[in-house]
This record gives sequence, structure tokens and C-alpha cells, in this order.
Amino acid sequence: MLAGLDPEQRTAVTAPAGPVCILAGAGTGKTRAITHRIAHRTLSGEINPRHVLAVTFTARAAAEMRGRLTALGAGGVQARTFHAAALRQVRYFAARLLDGRGMPELMESKIRVVGLAAARAGVRADRAVARDLAGEIEWAKSSLVEPSEYVVAAAKALREPPLEPARVAEVFTAYESLKRSQGVIDFEDLLRAAVWGIEEHPDVADQIRAQYRHFVVDEYQDVNPLQQRLLEAWLGGRDDLTVVGDASQTIYSFTGATSSYLIDFPRRWREAVVVRLVRDYRSTPQVVGLANAVIRQARGTEAKLRLELEGQRPAGPEPELKIFPDEPGEANAVARRCRELIAAGTPASEIAVLFRTNAQSEAYEEALAEAQVPYVVRGAERFFERAEVRRAMIALRAAVRSIPGETPLVEAVVEGLTATGWNPSQPPPGGAAREQWEALAALVTLAEEHAAEPAILPIGEGGRVQREVTLAAFNDELARRAEQQHAPTMAGVTLASLHSAKGLEWDAVFLVGLADGTLPTTYAKTAEQLEEERRLLYVGVTRARQLLWLSLGQSRAPGGRSRRPCRFLPQLERSGGGERAGSSGLAGDRGRKADRRVPKVSSCRICGATLLAGADRKLGRCPTCPSDMDEELFQRLQAWRASTAAELKVPAYVVFTDATLVAVAERRPTDPAQLLAIAGIGPRKLGQYGDAVFALVGGASLDDLGRENFEN
Repeated sequence: MLAGLDPEQRTAVTAPAGPVCILAGAGTGKTRAITHRIAHRTLSGEINPRHVLAVTFTARAAAEMRGRLTALGAGGVQARTFHAAALRQVRYFAARLLDGRGMPELMESKIRVVGLAAARAGVRADRAVARDLAGEIEWAKSSLVEPSEYVVAAAKALREPPLEPARVAEVFTAYESLKRSQGVIDFEDLLRAAVWGIEEHPDVADQIRAQYRHFVVDEYQDVNPLQQRLLEAWLGGRDDLTVVGDASQTIYSFTGATSSYLIDFPRRWREAVVVRLVRDYRSTPQVVGLANAVIRQARGTEAKLRLELEGQRPAGPEPELKIFPDEPGEANAVARRCRELIAAGTPASEIAVLFRTNAQSEAYEEALAEAQVPYVVRGAERFFERAEVRRAMIALRAAVRSIPGETPLVEAVVEGLTATGWNPSQPPPGGAAREQWEALAALVTLAEEHAAEPAILPIGEGGRVQREVTLAAFNDELARRAEQQHAPTMAGVTLASLHSAKGLEWDAVFLVGLADGTLPTTYAKTAEQLEEERRLLYVGVTRARQLLWLSLGQSRAPGGRSRRPCRFLPQLERSGGGERAGSSGLAGDRGRKADRRVPKVSSCRICGATLLAGADRKLGRCPTCPSDMDEELFQRLQAWRASTAAELKVPAYVVFTDATLVAVAERRPTDPAQLLAIAGIGPRKLGQYGDAVFALVGGASLDDLGRENFEN
């Protein structure tokens, strides 16, 4: 259980019972640390796995935790989201808490009822306004704010609600009334019901606390006041609590989440063991160096727990920074680069394009579709709620009756999906159609994984059970995954907002739209809001394992107003010298005040990106774009430079640097304007060497130049 752990992870795993705070930077193996801690304690006999409750924030993370614990031999541990744990407990105790009445229906979304509540309050609200009002009500309820308290609480929190605060409070009041009359509850009501059941019913509290005695909370920086109150109700004054978090990844404060519980943990629990995980196993040192440079300038409360990551992987390519004339040009360049990566062997599912707002997605959907690159939009619609997936699940259930039971699982799934019109060998053209095709292909991949799992599974203490590999059993697995929203991975470039990318990682990441006004958003006005925008960029950078591209369009549309680059980017030039562990292709601010002017730049003559580094401007192209250098001309230029330097008795670089010779051999200037366009060549060098350069470009040899000089 301790083999393969680094010293800090080992400290976290072996810490004694009691409060433990693990400050875990991105990619430092936090899930490994907490699952090994749970398994170490259970396998040593210190605790019973059935008495452990591990909570996190997504069904995917909970499923991953359960899988790892099962593999480690601690399969009896309950690993759930806050809401799933609360739902299980409220359902179990519903008859006792509700005097025999059944549990109210749980709403999947507030928007419909919020729209009705707005109409009842005399507020005209289209779907967009209703969505914003639903978000504001969710913040209030997560922050333990009642409708009558909303106006004051919103002012204190510097909220910017979609309507006048008093009108929001009226809609909030009507919303609560409508829910009661319709007999439904929302997710915040579910958590409140769990809290109420424990705080107001001693018998319920005793039973829950007897069941759960040891607690682990992942992503603790994202806990809101309502979730913290539920956690404290579960604990009931006990202290066997392990929390894991990273204050630098606090990006959900708009929903009511606060890092204050993580930051204050050592003060609240004076005897707490605090462990810092800083060894980054996810990203190359170049990516880690850029992440450190971004977060190093952070200010405010969260910065007190800032972690300086240490890259553990071999060196990789420097992060690329590109500025394009406009957003359409940026999107097209990203699509081309994605296509190149896929052609070179990078799986499409290992590439992500991340942006600040969902509205930015459309341009990249169009560009990728035009480039015939498959893509998946994350967060737009839950996988199991997609129309084609619902139809496919119905078809697979029907196929149980028509397909012989001895048919191999994968073959049966493909045959069942074919009934919906899906063709496994012919992905359709077009972005949306291809995405629908990929969704069904993901079900086939899931069937392949299901069929490949061991036929015998361990259960309980020493028990074993034969696992069914049939279409009926696979349908049960799909139903379980749908209930837990545990979606399979779809084969396509991921398009996602920075918020929805949290907790994920890819080999290649494109961070796009990095312009002031987009990141940070224009709505970020206070120092705290701006710092959260900085943390969003940090989260985006740390999603990349190997290749990281950062870009922006100088204007939103062709010919539009120019914008500044994102103020959180380190200085916009390449760092000098060779590569070193922890360095990055974007030099850090080094304590200097950031220059927020739009830099004077030139464009790559091959891909159109703006060139920032001096060497790139000299070449007139990005270092990653293909060279079209005339090798024979380059050799003649070298010979001429050596001869000229010897005559003048100066070092060769005083005549022209190597980079200048490469630029001349690539760009082959034929008039003074073209030669002066090469960075580093001014009027003086034009007068000194211009004629010789033009002659060499025209095909002259060194001997020809010698004869010409003799004749002159």
C-alpha cells in the first residue's frame, strides 16, 4: 500500500486518525493519496471500510474513487457526491422524517419552476433570465440565505443579480411557494433535508453516525456553507476527517463555494496534520513552469496556501503563444493544428480546446467541422440525456429479446445499435452528425471495456462472484451509469469551458480567447473576482500533460477594435537560454509591473499568427511552422559572411547573426524594403551589405562578388 508513494504522499497515507489536511496541487496524485490512505487504514484493521464515507463533487470523480478503492481491496467504502449521499439517507429515513408520506419528487432543473415563479411575481423572464435567476436562487440556498434575507446578503456579497435585488427576492419567495404546492424539491432542499433529519431527530443522527465514523472530503476548496453544515452534522463533534484541496483551484465562488473552510482548517483543528503535495506527475516541467508563473502573482486569501509545483516528467515542448488578427482566424488555426496532431498520432480524445464562456464554442465547432475533425462539446448536454443515446438504450433493451443470448457482447451491442440507423464503419460528415455518431461509438467502446473485465469479482471479505457478460447485464450497467451520470469517454476533440474542464486532463490543450474582456471577463470588477479569473487560467494551464497552446484574436471580428492580451499571462516573450526543469516558454513577470499595452507585432507568413519573440520576428514565422529555407543560398551567405568578417577584422555575428542568415535564406529579399523588413537589419547594414545580399539571392557566387568588387 505504501510502495510507489513519494515521501509527502506516504505522510498523508500513514497520518494517524484525526484531522488531516492535504494541500494537493494539480497533478500531484491527490486521489492516489486519499484512496491509499483509506485502503491502508482498512487493510491494517484500523477501520472498517463500511464505516467510511468519502464525498466529492462529481459522479465521475466518485466512480473513479470507488474503482480505485475496489482495486486496492477496500470495496466496501461509500464514495459519493454530497447530493448522492444525502439522497440515499433522506430516502432511507423518509418514512420516519415525513410521518409515513413518500419523498417528494426531486427536480433535475430549477428553470421551469423559476420561470413560473417569475410570472407569478410579475416579472417577465425569458429562458436566459430564468436561468440567471435560478443561479441566484441556488447561490442563496447554498449560502443558507432565506428569501427574506436575500437583499441584505446579496449586497454584502457584492452580487450582481439579473434583476433588482428586491425583485429577485420576490421571485425567490414565489419559487419556494410553488415548489411546496407542486410537491417537488430541488438539490439544495435535499441537502437541507439531510441536515434537518440529523439535527432535529436524535434517532436518525445516532443511526447515521453509527454507520459513518470516518470521513474524507475531496476538492474541499469547493465546499459551500450548506455542504459544510451537512458535513458537520455527519461528524457530530468527532474529528476523524481527512480533507483534500487546492486553494489555487477555487473557481466556483459564484455558486456559493468558498475556500475559507480549507484555509481555516489548521486553525479550527489545532492538532491537524497538514501535508503539502507539490510533485506534479501530470505535466511537463515546461507546463508546470508556466503554471507557477501564472499563480505566482496571485494575491488575496487563497494565495496564502499557494503551492509551487515541481515537475516530475521528462522535458517537453515549450508552451506556444500565438496572437491572430481576429477570432475566426484563431479558430481556423486551432482546427488546423488539431488536425495535424491527430494525423501525427495523437488521439482526438486526448485534445481539448478550452475557453472562458460557452458562447465561444460555436466558432470552434464550425472550424473543426470544416476541418473534418471530430469533436465533443462538454457540458452542453449530459451524455445519457442526449436524444440519440436515449434511443440507443431503448434499442439495446429491445435487442435482448431478438439477439441470441450466446452472441458476444460487443457484437450484440453493434447489432442492436444498427437498428437505430448507426453504421459502425461510416462516420458521417459534419460536426453535429459526427458528434452523434461518436456518442453511439462510445457505447460500443464501453461494451468492449465491459467484456474485457475479469469474469470473477471479489465481494465482501473473501467472497467472489461470477460476473455476467451479456447484453442484459450491459443494459443494467448502462442504467446504473445513467443514474450516476457516469458517462463514457467519446472519441473527439473536447470543447469545454474552463469551469467544466476542472478535474480533467489531456495530452494537448488549447487555451483560446486569452484577451482582456474575455479572460478576465468584463464582469470581474473587484480584486477578489479578478483573482478568481487568474485561478481559472491556472486551472486551464494545469490541464495539459504535454502540449500547451495559448492564443487570442486581437479583435473579435475582422477589422474590429484591437484588444489587450490577458493580463495574467507572464511576459509575452520567450525566455532566453536553454531549457531547464520548471522553466516555461513564457518568461515570468519577475516582480515587474506587467505591460498591458498591445505589443507591436508582426505576423507569421505561413500560419498568420502574431510573432512576439525577436527570433521569430526575424524569421517571419513561428518556430513550429515549416521552414522553406534555400540551403544552397544559406551556405553561400555563410561563406560571404566569413569572408566579409575577415576583411573587417570583426566576429562573424557583427556582420549578420545566424538567425539573420536563416531569415534571408528563407525570405529571399530582392529589394531594400524586403531586406529592411527582416528584424535586426536597419539602414546602416542595408547600405553596407545590401548589394551583396541582393546579388547572392539572385544567384551570384562568392567568386562573382569578388570579381565585382575588383572591377569596382
